[in-house]
Amino acid sequence: MKSYSVFDIMGPIMIGPSSSHTAGAARLAKLAAKIAEGNVKEVIFMLHGSFSKTYRGHGTDRALVAGILGMDPWDENLRNSFNIAEERGLKYKFEEADLGDVHPNTVKFIMTDSNGVKTTVTGSSIGGGNIVIFELDGQSIQFTGAHPTIIINNLDVPGMIYRISNLLFENNINIASMNVYRKSKGSEATTVIETDGAVPATIIDKIRGIEHVNNVEQILPPVKGE
Repeated sequence: MKSYSVFDIMGPIMIGPSSSHTAGAARLAKLAAKIAEGNVKEVIFMLHGSFSKTYRGHGTDRALVAGILGMDPWDENLRNSFNIAEERGLKYKFEEADLGDVHPNTVKFIMTDSNGVKTTVTGSSIGGGNIVIFELDGQSIQFTGAHPTIIINNLDVPGMIYRISNLLFENNINIASMNVYRKSKGSEATTVIETDGAVPATIIDKIRGIEHVNNVEQILPPVKGE
């Protein structure tokens, strides 16, 4: 019987032995890097539960590094992610952690960009390559990345939701879901909007131009072949 490496191709959309531990891990990390605006120079992976116990044997470590580098689960370079990270100057470290009452396949990313700005993202690989992000810089949020998603950092002021949603309405963009997360009244808030289709960059720029909006990032679902 032929002996297979854990990074042999298994199915049409992933490389590795486990959809949760490799495909999901790569998706989580790529999404985390996108939230951090992609210019990650250093990352600490805080691994919880099953991730912390089996990350070497299941290739989770290589998948996580690959995702930070921008690779998709089906990228054949995933197996070489450590070498590619060294070539690109990406520093990384894996730590076991108890992140509380969360899914066993959970990781907290502590990322530092080239300007020294830190971003923390926590999410879980929940099976079948599916993921959920539930914390951003200490703020509870929730989205899966399965649909085009706009993440807006803004001040919690009256009329903010109206101004954002009205701008999307005026440009014929349908909102599939919208959630606003805040720590306290009048503080910074995170608005997460899932849309039925990708939002043009010109509209994203208009959202950035709304008073009291600090930052806007659009997350698009992965498409094989791109």
